[in-house]
Amino acid sequence: MLRLNNLCASYGVASVLQGVSLEVAAGETVALLGPNGAGKSTLMAAITGTIARRSGEVLLEGHNLVKEKSHAIVAHGVALVPEGRLVFAPFSVEDNLRLGAIRLKGEIAERYEFVYRLFPRLAERRRQAAGTLSGGEQQMLAVGRALMSAPRLLLLDEPFLGLAPLVVAEIRQALEKLRDRGLTLLMVEQKLDIVLSFAQRAYVLIKGRVALEDTTAEIARRADLSDLYFSLATSAAVR
Repeated sequence: MLRLNNLCASYGVASVLQGVSLEVAAGETVALLGPNGAGKSTLMAAITGTIARRSGEVLLEGHNLVKEKSHAIVAHGVALVPEGRLVFAPFSVEDNLRLGAIRLKGEIAERYEFVYRLFPRLAERRRQAAGTLSGGEQQMLAVGRALMSAPRLLLLDEPFLGLAPLVVAEIRQALEKLRDRGLTLLMVEQKLDIVLSFAQRAYVLIKGRVALEDTTAEIARRADLSDLYFSLATSAAVR
């Protein structure tokens, strides 16, 4: 479904992604791992067109998205759950969800029903201002808003960041339902115990490059991932 070929991206003059290549098959769940500053969130932004892509390809089922604007990329079936949730605090839960469906025609009622079945708490708070929700509820809203566009590829940037264990379990259960329905997932997450038991494969980014690609089962067998990051970073510096 998704293939990146030698993708380079930057913030202004600061080059961040240094020729990243990876692929995600339809229905697969893939994780992006790496230390802080490795370029994981930048990669998500490059896929969705919110930062400059200097060269390379972002292929969605063979169609190159590099020259597409963000709203057009959503129309192609890609949705992002951003780090930090970024809900519209003064708007109600339902209005936040409606914004996610702005490009849909004739399916909004069905999408509301789908999201409310996945997250019943949002249905209970549909008239409540998003800014008054708990952090976990806001994360549910961020996921629900992305799902309102009926994506085929869902990008998740730190979906469990700062959440209590009970909320993590609730959101993970919802994501497992999406995964089991065949939705393609690409996720950035620092909670490695969750990622390695949830995703099928993972890429490790070091300084804007792919330093390792393997199944999560193989990566989980390594005793200390922090040592893995250090060894990969050292190897990259030597090269």
